[in-house]
Amino acid sequence: MVLSTFILAVAQLLSTVFTIYIWVVIIAALITWVRPDPYNPIVQVLMRLTEPVYAFIRRYIPTVIGGIDLAPIIVILGLQFLDLFVVKLLVQLAHGL
Repeated sequence: MVLSTFILAVAQLLSTVFTIYIWVVIIAALITWVRPDPYNPIVQVLMRLTEPVYAFIRRYIPTVIGGIDLAPIIVILGLQFLDLFVVKLLVQLAHGL
């Protein structure tokens, strides 16, 4: 009982973290459309949170197509997959206990 409650809590926390990071990616992508001030602290935080993940994806997949960077879309799709797969797996594991 205690273990299943713990696993459900971890699943919910992971889902929340995935959702927050998806919003960070969306906001960072939208901000790039308006040529933000690179010295703005909010812009710096958003870039520090997203650029390492983008760089990892760009290492394996060419993400710029027709001048449009698709890295944010790939990250969002990957996070959605993880949210659906890992969280559901944890929930099923918790219900199986």
